[in-house]
Amino acid sequence: MNFPEDLLYSTSHEWIKLNGDEATIGITEYAQSELGDIIFVETPEVGRKIQPGQPFGSIEAVKTVSDLYGPLTGEVTDVNSKLTDTPEVINSDPYGEGWIIKMKVTDASAKAQLLSVQKYKETTAH
Repeated sequence: MNFPEDLLYSTSHEWIKLNGDEATIGITEYAQSELGDIIFVETPEVGRKIQPGQPFGSIEAVKTVSDLYGPLTGEVTDVNSKLTDTPEVINSDPYGEGWIIKMKVTDASAKAQLLSVQKYKETTAH
């Protein structure tokens, strides 16, 4: 299983790539493998405020629906429009073409709650 070293991870299986005050967010390879075939992604509107631990959208797979949770405080600046027609790209490329939102981080204090790649691997070990 792939766990990129340059990302941060949430306990709810979102990955976060920080670049200054911009964050790109998606779900991990582990999460998409647990969900199975993804058939729909509900994304927030650009401009929506995101709070840590609060749902901002959801992912529907063949067998279940799972909420997406905000990892940091900020505002949505972009949504991956490819997911409207091809949500399954999350299954094939969760860390690349399968990103879900981009946001401007307005308060990074919740970053202390995010996991390093080593800590995240520990949470996914069976």
